[in-house]
Amino acid sequence: MNMNNNDILIRLRYALDIKNTDMVEIFKLGDIEVTKEELLKILKKSKDSYQNEVGNDGDIDEDEENILCTNFMLESFLNGLIIFKRGKQDSKPGQPERPAMSIKDNGSVNNVLLKKLKIALSLTSEDMLEILEEAGVLITKGELSALLRKEGHKNYKVCGDRYARNFLKGLAIQYRD
Repeated sequence: MNMNNNDILIRLRYALDIKNTDMVEIFKLGDIEVTKEELLKILKKSKDSYQNEVGNDGDIDEDEENILCTNFMLESFLNGLIIFKRGKQDSKPGQPERPAMSIKDNGSVNNVLLKKLKIALSLTSEDMLEILEEAGVLITKGELSALLRKEGHKNYKVCGDRYARNFLKGLAIQYRD
């Protein structure tokens, strides 16, 4: 099953145990205004993935619409998470006020996710390898480095859903215990 941006946000929120009020605040730090009601629609699992995971316990409202989390929204959230976790950095003279968006297309979402989480959580490459190992994924430092490279670099490698999903799973194991 392919992960979409909504799945990523749901898993990230769970892994880091972020409260809804903090989620709204993080979006705001990333320059996106989201109400608590809108947030709940973004964090609502799509019917098929919901029923696969929990079975049907009747609290899914057929009429209510999900809000699709776009690449722009996801990256803005990740930028907000960096500010939320590490504080706002003053931009140096000549630097843009906000970072340029790095997600070019759906293929780079997972790479940007890993990079921004590494920054937000002040992780070293060793920490990241450990987190992946927690989830049962063993990769070399070189492979990780290829996933963290800038798109277009000769050693850049697209990060598949498997790595991203397991990284979020490993984060959950580390942060929720």
